[in-house]
Amino acid sequence: MRSKDNLENLVRSGGLKAEPPDRKECEGLLRSAIDRLKDAHNPALSFASRFDLAYNAAHALALTALRLQGYRSDKRYLVFQRLVHTLDVGKAQVRLFALCHERRNLAEYEGYMDVDEALLADLIAATDALLPKARQAMSTTK
Repeated sequence: MRSKDNLENLVRSGGLKAEPPDRKECEGLLRSAIDRLKDAHNPALSFASRFDLAYNAAHALALTALRLQGYRSDKRYLVFQRLVHTLDVGKAQVRLFALCHERRNLAEYEGYMDVDEALLADLIAATDALLPKARQAMSTTK
């Protein structure tokens, strides 16, 4: 199934909403992601801060890609899952973002943050890899 067909199926099922891309919104999301990712690399910050910054940078990049395709979702996990269709990201990277989403929810809603330096390093590296793909998508979308 083509990527566009997959995204349209999610519109029909209610997981995504069709909405014309907004260039200014996407530029703002990209700037936010770049700033957050830069700060996530700062080892002087706490683990929780760095994780939050890297996670939110990844989400902003994934949302940028989805918005550039003409869709929006209120569900963060769907924004990450659609990366296979919006930025041609591999399933292993999507699973990493899904795991980080689960960890973020535990911290955000239950107050539990499992300090896992390896996971943070993987999240930062995966987000670093996502950034040029999002930039490329921005440059090829009018």
